[in-house]
Amino acid sequence: MATLTHQENLTAEYLEVTPGARKNFMFIIIAGVAVLVLGVILSLLGIGSHHEAAEGAAAAHGAAHGGAEHHGSAPWLKRIIVSLWHNNVFFTGVSAIGTVFMAIQYVAYAGWSVVVKRINEALSAWLVPGLVIMLVVFGLNYINHDLFHWTTPGIMEKGNANYDAIIAGKQGFLNPIFYVIRMVLFLGLWIFFTKRLRDLSLAEDQIGGTSFFHKSINVSAAFLVVYAVSSSIAAWDWVMSVDTHWFSTMFGWYVFASWWVSGIAAVTLCAIILKQAGYLPLLKPDHLHDLGKFIFGFSIFWTYVWFSQFMLIWYANLPEEAVYFNQRLGGFNGQYTWIFYANLVINFAFPFLVLMTRDAKRQMIMLKIVCIAILVGHWTDFYLMFMPGTMKADNGFIIEIGIALIFLGSFLILMTKRLAQASLTPVHHPFLDESVHHTT
Repeated sequence: MATLTHQENLTAEYLEVTPGARKNFMFIIIAGVAVLVLGVILSLLGIGSHHEAAEGAAAAHGAAHGGAEHHGSAPWLKRIIVSLWHNNVFFTGVSAIGTVFMAIQYVAYAGWSVVVKRINEALSAWLVPGLVIMLVVFGLNYINHDLFHWTTPGIMEKGNANYDAIIAGKQGFLNPIFYVIRMVLFLGLWIFFTKRLRDLSLAEDQIGGTSFFHKSINVSAAFLVVYAVSSSIAAWDWVMSVDTHWFSTMFGWYVFASWWVSGIAAVTLCAIILKQAGYLPLLKPDHLHDLGKFIFGFSIFWTYVWFSQFMLIWYANLPEEAVYFNQRLGGFNGQYTWIFYANLVINFAFPFLVLMTRDAKRQMIMLKIVCIAILVGHWTDFYLMFMPGTMKADNGFIIEIGIALIFLGSFLILMTKRLAQASLTPVHHPFLDESVHHTT
């Protein structure tokens, strides 16, 4: 990130994103495009491809599900469609956590987090483009139904060659019209509440008083109820329906845990970068300590949900449940096995061991390393959720990393733009003084 300049007026300070910073963000996007093009070329040349294995797996998949074999798009196009969905679900979920975190602080009457409040507001800048991209990619899925098997023509029509009795039984929930309605409704509500809290926050900056704070508490309480329901259903829709036959009653919690710890890591990383650039003079090691405790605790929570889901399925050993982990542990010639174990190391063992001590949670360099590791690790966690159910053995990383870089650069542009639109310190927040004098 390029050097940023700022101005101060008492406790107010404003972020100015320099041309150098903008060039860096554009460089990330351009690098992503270059990596994406390279990945497509290599896929066309058959380098690093497992297409034959994938075709065999697809044929077996079709036979096992009682349907006809579905060849789908060319591997490179299919990987682009799947990766667009994968990255958008990850970035949209992390973006929403900015509002969730802020709403929790409001209803809990928490004062310590006021100094990072504007970062939470900026994090949610991806929600609107996230909705647009999600609608577009869901439409692209209908080119060859590469992403969602349940959208295959005739799959819910008895007597059709593609008929699948299990999927047909889910027709009331998994149908395109109802699916899109849920998508627009959920993201529309998240966007509405995010904008409402942002407007109240900006009005509080201009006018002062406590009325905006109390209104924000009411809005936050309503949002958290809406989010608690919609985020779980969104996890079923956007992630679990990729593996249409499989289901887990804990999956909503699992996806939320991954989004949640990634969102906290993103807020912490942003706070550290701003602090190192000369911003957030009120941010102290005590604030970082609390953010570090959140990262430490919820990395353990993610692992708890992961283990609970895995252990119950492993112990019951029911074929319709175990297939999900069989694909990821040894399936497709073991292509996902190393990712399966690496997922546990980077998302649990690494943050657990590094952040175990009090001092580590107060050191910017340690937190910075852990936050980057967690963001990469949970991006990989979502990769593991999507790829075995869509790409089978024909997975890869070059195209996927290229698209991830494009999303990252675009996300940073929107986030810093929103961050620069208001004072980094909410100067009239009733709990600002408490946050300034916060100690742990």
